[in-house]
Amino acid sequence: MNDHIGEYVYVVEDEPRVRAVIRKTLEQTGLTVCCFSCADDCLACLDNEECDLLITDIRMPGRDGIELLIEARKLQPWLPVLVVTGFGDVPTAVNALKAGAADFLEKPLDRDILLEAVRRLLSRNTAQKVLFEHSLTRMELRVLCHILEGRNNREIADLLHRSHRTVEVHRRHMMRKLGANNVVELLRQAARLHLFDLGAPAAGAPGTKGPEEKPSRAGDTSERPDEGQ
Repeated sequence: MNDHIGEYVYVVEDEPRVRAVIRKTLEQTGLTVCCFSCADDCLACLDNEECDLLITDIRMPGRDGIELLIEARKLQPWLPVLVVTGFGDVPTAVNALKAGAADFLEKPLDRDILLEAVRRLLSRNTAQKVLFEHSLTRMELRVLCHILEGRNNREIADLLHRSHRTVEVHRRHMMRKLGANNVVELLRQAARLHLFDLGAPAAGAPGTKGPEEKPSRAGDTSERPDEGQ
């Protein structure tokens, strides 16, 4: 996962031991990991801070993982979300995917399967490439993603809790940076940059279940992180 060293992964899990295992596993690959015990703390950071991938449990006190997923994608529509649960079944997976999850894994987690899912989702995240190559701000990218979903300026303003005028300014700057003079040109540019793929569910994700983990060994981060769930 050397290509993704330094990228930010948020982990939301109410079980401290599980958080520690996931953090250690991901940090060993060079990723920067921020952990949260509840959805609200994560959302507060997502409103202002950088994030390349969100990993969340489903059953948690307060907002559950699907509620977090929905709110997170309002703040950062391009953000890939990996949903993990110890209570996974097909209906739960379908609900998560309908809400915009990029992939779905069941506990107990296998270390290699988790890392492969993280690597795949980070590689699919074209938003960061667009940010850097075209000098878009994160707010401009948010506006762009909402435009691609068919929303008008007023609807975008309501979602982002910004004024209509502010959204217009961000939209104008974003279109200038992408070299688009109108919506048709913007859509063509978005297609060229593969932006319509943002947030697309991973194929075969419903009901995906990795093999049981091997018994943990000293210093091995593949321990089963679902105990007590």
